Amino acid sequence: MAGNNGRLHDKIVIVTGGARGIGAAFSKAVSAQGAIVAIADLLDGAPVAAEIEAAGGRALYCRVDVSNEDSVKAFVADLFARYGRIDGLVNNAAVFAKLKPKPFFEIDQDEFDKVMAVNVRGPFLLAKALAPIMIAQKAGKIVNIASGTVFKGHVGITHYVTSKGGIVALTRCLARELGPYNINVNAIAPGLTMSEGVLANPDMVGAPAQATLGSRAFKREQTPDDLTGSLIYLLSSDSDFVTGHTIVCDGGSVMR
Repeated sequence: MAGNNGRLHDKIVIVTGGARGIGAAFSKAVSAQGAIVAIADLLDGAPVAAEIEAAGGRALYCRVDVSNEDSVKAFVADLFARYGRIDGLVNNAAVFAKLKPKPFFEIDQDEFDKVMAVNVRGPFLLAKALAPIMIAQKAGKIVNIASGTVFKGHVGITHYVTSKGGIVALTRCLARELGPYNINVNAIAPGLTMSEGVLANPDMVGAPAQATLGSRAFKREQTPDDLTGSLIYLLSSDSDFVTGHTIVCDGGSVMR
């Protein structure tokens, strides 16, 4: 653990969807830079928090439904009451790994609404709940997780791609509104990442993964750890004059 020398020393950082996969990697990376990590997830994040604590870091798990405003408000209020400030938010929770690719006209309304509720409403509600705290602090870092699929018009998961397009738009709007208060809002757009959830979905490995790999400048699979450097940059003081941007981190599949 980085301890007192970490780039996020003593910062209070929320990681939604931090119980597994990319979110767990984010939680560990943020802790390694000295932050106190609040893992917000419907899945059990206690094992990840315990792993962080065993390694000398600081973490807590909070059961949160990011799509539910009451759940989000209660979580943010409790966290603020405990620490007196909240410095960073990583809006990582999303519906993706369990999706079955299909033509857009076969996606039913309930599935579409579920994806939007978690992937778009969730980040909106977290940012909305945190805004008064960060405005009063005149400081804060919000990092939203988008997707490289937005820039490709990827087929088969139109609801997911549409939700992540919304995240790019939300990032830009929040950056404009919160900029006067010294709050940075940026996004990271990963490529197909071999998280445990993706690896468990046969529709996302094999030929689809090979097609993605073939489109990259770096001819290898992407892992969650490939994203942590960009995350730490956007949460740290290194990015203090950067806002409203989406960093594509996908091994050179999307170039823009």
